[in-house]
Amino acid sequence: MLIRRGFKFELKPNGMQSQLMKQFCGCARYVYNRTLSLERSLYKKDNKHSFKYAEAANRLPEWKKKNPFLKECHSQVLQQSLKDLDQAYTNFFRKRANFPKYKEKFRNDSIRFPQGVELDEVKQQIRLPKIGWMGYRKSRDIIGTIKNVTVSRRGEKWDVSIQTEYEVSSPASNPSEIGIDMGVNDNVPVPLRQTSEDEENQKLTRLEIKA
Repeated sequence: MLIRRGFKFELKPNGMQSQLMKQFCGCARYVYNRTLSLERSLYKKDNKHSFKYAEAANRLPEWKKKNPFLKECHSQVLQQSLKDLDQAYTNFFRKRANFPKYKEKFRNDSIRFPQGVELDEVKQQIRLPKIGWMGYRKSRDIIGTIKNVTVSRRGEKWDVSIQTEYEVSSPASNPSEIGIDMGVNDNVPVPLRQTSEDEENQKLTRLEIKA
């Protein structure tokens, strides 16, 4: 079965790369907030209106023409920002969260790349689209195929969260569990829950020792 796992490390960008990531975060925030404002206006005019990701994404080419700074940002970053808003609406209508709020500047800044990222574990470097190669503080090896990468701001520092997917022969007790390596502060991953088979083997081992 397929297992998804997350690995988090601190990035080591140069000055220009740090500035680009700030710029990308600003572009993503702009698209998110402008879309949210537009959707609220449309709903006031027609209370049957509902958010649709495809419609929102179709506005991006026109917005890029009117706002050239958006062209400098990778298209996937802007699209992922709209998908975040789509998820925020879904959570609201399913009563899992409050109505979506506008994103504030420098608060929880992050950008996501669903593809196009390259990794060189030997050199401890990662390449982000339109940003380039940069180092990261490696705390452990990364297991599996990269599915998506999220870059987040932490004060004046930057972290990268890499979600991977890999196949295992024996399933965990809960298939939805994800082991996460929070490599920024320590080298200890969060372990997956012990399987019933593992527990049974431990019981047998204890019985053998007593015997």
